[in-house]
Amino acid sequence: MPTSRIRKEVDEALFSFVDQRRPLLLGISEDLAALMAALRALLQGGKRLRPAFAYWGWRAADGEPYGDGIVRAAASLEFLQASALIHDDVMDSSDTRRGQPAAHRRFETMATRMGWPGAAAPFGEGAAILLGDLCLAWSAEMFEASGLEEERRAAGRQVYDLMRTEVMCGQYLDLLEGVRAQGTVGRALKVVEYKSAKYTIERPLHLGAALAGADAATMGALTNYGLPLGIAFQLRDDVLGVFGDPDETGKPAGDDLREGKRTALVALTLERAGETAAAELERRLGDPALDEAGVDALRTIITESGGLAACEEMIEKYAGQAHRALNIAPITAEARDALADLAVKATARQS
Repeated sequence: MPTSRIRKEVDEALFSFVDQRRPLLLGISEDLAALMAALRALLQGGKRLRPAFAYWGWRAADGEPYGDGIVRAAASLEFLQASALIHDDVMDSSDTRRGQPAAHRRFETMATRMGWPGAAAPFGEGAAILLGDLCLAWSAEMFEASGLEEERRAAGRQVYDLMRTEVMCGQYLDLLEGVRAQGTVGRALKVVEYKSAKYTIERPLHLGAALAGADAATMGALTNYGLPLGIAFQLRDDVLGVFGDPDETGKPAGDDLREGKRTALVALTLERAGETAAAELERRLGDPALDEAGVDALRTIITESGGLAACEEMIEKYAGQAHRALNIAPITAEARDALADLAVKATARQS
């Protein structure tokens, strides 16, 4: 199945599920229409990478090439992703997501526009947290309602449960690095592994493979490919968070710097920068008022210190590991070709 077809079918399954749940929410209260609107707006964007990797994990283990069950199970990962993004934006005080206001800003603006007397910002954050919780619940509900046999779902459920635990642990470690403000490359890579790499590529592959009844050798081969690729994917995302085109990333240029994210890119820069440059980066990192000139100054430090080049080398290293593992993986030829194409998409120099 071509990647474009996977995306189309995932979208259809995803929005069909939302439409089926809409009467339930509106039956509780018409006020919940705003919640549904915010969710639909967020779900309109995204690359659908996790469902794609889940589908090709299924095919790698010789699951049948077509079937609504695997599409619905894979699509449920988009609710988990939506939950993670909504909560992450609240924790990072992000203003935008996928080129539009972040969910908590959307609700805050609604409260302000309506002239309600209560505090708008806490309402926005609270409403977003609840929407994220709803998405988390719906991820499990959609998976269980996929139509796949219970035996298959039981095998996949173990992976799904582990994935949810890992991503929340990774998010906590990310918060911890921010408050410590003394990050190392090693600790940054630990965050990368659990907040992104496993959650974005390795576990979705495992989910699809487990649903297809994969053996231990196949699962191990998918780890050897998926984990290093996931690390390369997040390192690329970290670079784009500083140097990316806002039209491509959906976020203002340099937003990761304003949010003070302690990424591997920042840690690599601090290891290599001179004392004055490192102090400047530390002083300005996390300044929400950082303007375009400030972003450019920090980009210069990251580039001239060798931090950017070191990060690019690391991306190439991990991507190379993934490609070598894929070449010898005991999986179907069709899946190998598709996963090679997804590897290029995941680590490309544009978002």
